[in-house]
Amino acid sequence: MTGILYGVGVGPGDPELVTVKAARLIAEADVVAYHSARHGRSNARACAAPYLREGQAEIRLMYPVTTETTDHPGGYRGALDDFYAGAAEELAEHLTAGRNVVLLAEGDPMFYSSYMHMHKRLRDRFECVVVPGVTSVSAAAAATGVPLVEADEVLTVLPGTLPESELRRRLADTDAAAIMKLGRTFPTVRGALQDADRDGAAWYVERASRADERVLAVDDVSAEDVPYFATVLVPGRINAPTAPSGGEVVVVGLGPGDEAWTTPEVRHELSEATDIVGYQTYTARVRPRPGQRVHASDNRVEADRARHALELAAGGARVAVVSSGDPGVFAMASAVAEVAADPAFHDVPVRVLPGMTAANAVASRVGAPLGHDYAVLSLSDYLKPWEVIEQRLRAVAAADLALAVYNPASRTRREQLVRMRDVLLEVRSPETVVIVGRAVGSPEETLTVTTLGAFEPEQVDMRCLLIVGSSRTEVTERSGGRIVHTPRKY
Repeated sequence: MTGILYGVGVGPGDPELVTVKAARLIAEADVVAYHSARHGRSNARACAAPYLREGQAEIRLMYPVTTETTDHPGGYRGALDDFYAGAAEELAEHLTAGRNVVLLAEGDPMFYSSYMHMHKRLRDRFECVVVPGVTSVSAAAAATGVPLVEADEVLTVLPGTLPESELRRRLADTDAAAIMKLGRTFPTVRGALQDADRDGAAWYVERASRADERVLAVDDVSAEDVPYFATVLVPGRINAPTAPSGGEVVVVGLGPGDEAWTTPEVRHELSEATDIVGYQTYTARVRPRPGQRVHASDNRVEADRARHALELAAGGARVAVVSSGDPGVFAMASAVAEVAADPAFHDVPVRVLPGMTAANAVASRVGAPLGHDYAVLSLSDYLKPWEVIEQRLRAVAAADLALAVYNPASRTRREQLVRMRDVLLEVRSPETVVIVGRAVGSPEETLTVTTLGAFEPEQVDMRCLLIVGSSRTEVTERSGGRIVHTPRKY
């Protein structure tokens, strides 16, 4: 009968954080194994030392390399693969002989642990039992005394070995973060924290739960002194908000519908805001955190909404003004900029963050109908006279541009769409391609590819965006799916 391999988590460093089950299995094991660097010391064994008994066999699995410098023909990864394969066979000899083996893992066996490499190589040959342990993230959070996440905040665990740009992106896209594997990566991590504007709330915890534990603000840490066993924690904003230096207005685009189309940059600004201002349909797409104030209003009070946002910012608030799509395309950026020109708001900072606009979203669903020169036009005559719209339609048709049409119809605006079709047909062929995208990015999404002659205006509402192709726009029926494109070569 073969033995059992136990992957036993022994916690982050304090022997008293070893679980009762882990302590029992360590004491009962025939063989206790642990990984170590070339110096031979093992943090995992130090945690387990009080629970070892005389007469137990011990196996030290010593890494051949601890940095990526090696003369192994397979490089660093090849050296480790050979090491893991040899270590697994060393454990397999004891398991085959019927001995139970406890392989110690610092923290938790399935959380950035060396144990998992043995588990994957031996689980098909022997019974493997995993005993969870307290992770360094939990111990570090306890050391700071600051709640890490609360309510529906999201925690992201990041290895410090990621490129700085990727660290920065993920830090901007999460509520709270734990960054592990520091040491020589610490300057990169600190740079990402600074660029993501998260360094002010970040804690550095070294050797969490051990007697030599250190807890510092990230800005107080000397990069030369950072060991591998250190963690940076960025608590969620409920408990560690970044205090704004002053009021400002940030106009953001949520994208056309799907949450995946809201950029990390925009999500970061929404989480930092003290106040959310916008049309009620768009503010409903934002999940406010506790303490955030939401100011929702009707769609026809853009100037009033912009003034309200600027007044809040003048009083010290950090205001996010939300738009669907891109805020600079028939949306709130223009309204805010216009009101911000008032001398009363000259000292209020205003920033605009881009978002994916509906024209690009609809175009992507069918291929590349906007692949060459194109125009963008709003069919709403609420803020401009119909005569101007018609003049521009004729110009676009004469120039043979593809056309993206926003605000094509509403409950009260129906005749404009019929008139648009008639104006375009004065110049364009009835075979001109027309794409109708409705509620793109939502569960109600529909897409219709038709022609200008067959286009039915009564099927269009305010949730639609139209793309009218140029004379060169083509529809290709393929076994892999229909695709529409406007050639770049004219």
